[in-house]
Amino acid sequence: MRRSYLGEFEEVVLLTVAVLGEGAYGVAITDELDRQTGRSVSISAVHAALHRLEEKGMLSSRMGDATAERGGRRKRLFTVTVLGSRTLHDIRATRDQLWGSIAPNALPAISI
Repeated sequence: MRRSYLGEFEEVVLLTVAVLGEGAYGVAITDELDRQTGRSVSISAVHAALHRLEEKGMLSSRMGDATAERGGRRKRLFTVTVLGSRTLHDIRATRDQLWGSIAPNALPAISI
């Protein structure tokens, strides 16, 4: 099976869904992305990425219960699928292999 391409933003959205587990919905994902990456993203960009990932089969979603704090509206909750998990593991393995292939002193030193 050919792996679907993931852009960097889709990858971090997929990882964030995995981080949040059962509580992964649009606003929570947006807040966690900002907290984890320091990157301010719009809710519409997150929803677009979630939609693409669901179309690719890497996420599934279901409607949660209505809540009073949301005025009776329901949250769409997202879960990483087996394909999404496999894709994330493949990406990590590829990155680890590339990092392990860098010759010593090939990169300029940086101070953290």
